[in-house]
Amino acid sequence: MDAIITLDERQQVIVFNAAAERIFRCRAAEALGNPLDRFIPERFRAAHRDHVRRFAATGATVRRMGSDAVLYGLRADGEEFPIEASISQVTVNGKQLLTVVLRDISTRVKAAEEIARSHRQLRDLYQQMHEVREAERVRIARELHDELAQWLTALKMDTSWLAGQLPREDDRMREKVERMKGIVDSTIVSVRRIAADLRPAMLDDLGLVPAIEHLLHEFSQRTGIVVGMDANAGEVEFRDPLTTSVYRMIQEVLTNVARHARATEVRVAILVEGDDLTVSARDNGIGIGAAQLNSGKSFGILGIKERARTLGGGADIYSPGEGGTVVEITVPVKQYRGTGKQS
Repeated sequence: MDAIITLDERQQVIVFNAAAERIFRCRAAEALGNPLDRFIPERFRAAHRDHVRRFAATGATVRRMGSDAVLYGLRADGEEFPIEASISQVTVNGKQLLTVVLRDISTRVKAAEEIARSHRQLRDLYQQMHEVREAERVRIARELHDELAQWLTALKMDTSWLAGQLPREDDRMREKVERMKGIVDSTIVSVRRIAADLRPAMLDDLGLVPAIEHLLHEFSQRTGIVVGMDANAGEVEFRDPLTTSVYRMIQEVLTNVARHARATEVRVAILVEGDDLTVSARDNGIGIGAAQLNSGKSFGILGIKERARTLGGGADIYSPGEGGTVVEITVPVKQYRGTGKQS
């Protein structure tokens, strides 16, 4: 499978095996006596000669060529292709011989490029799906608030009018109407809560930090968990998709805390440092194990990491030695800074 090419002190070919003939599409008779440069693209020849010369001077026995960089070979018909190669040296009868062992990795490189392309497409699709879903949430929240809530308010007014028309002595009917008014009031509150969960109006009206402050306040009231917040980003205006994505990531963190952490306290920080926005959340719960982090089944964790990646940043989730769980999200914010009020 591997091409084996041996060179003399002048870097001329003296051994060219069958695999080398196949890989370079060149017969051994045509290769022998020629410089190795013939099988290297012209733009790399000077650097390659220097590398071989320096290796020969070191006296080392063997070394991988190219380190982490991809090397390229040149076939007899002019086609370039990626290779992996190592070089070794030995002295025979006072003469130094250098041997290059190389492998054509075209198939591997193409497969890696295809996987990378597929990952880019999936990431683009993931981002597009989130944008579509967020737009649908905005539409539904607006309809709930502008239409259904208005109809319920009208129903409440009609119910109140009906209560005023009932005879004072008909306690049974008056009690029934009062219960109807209570049900309408509860429904209005539920509709407003659902609309806020779908798309908090504060996120559009006041910005990211006030919206998260409100989210933390409601979370504390609902769960009894003590919350704290540090922020220096209150005066900075951000644009979507950053505002929505950061809000949803913190929302997911709080959901995980409520469901799994058994925590009594959680602290959130939103800090702008240079061109980066750092968002962190830390609880004092039972922590998260490595098995859970690496299982691939924690879709909330995967969602946080993927949202951070689509913004050009990253997320790290771990349990420190002192306990609890830490979520650290870093996003470059230069392209997401707003120039005016958010809409």
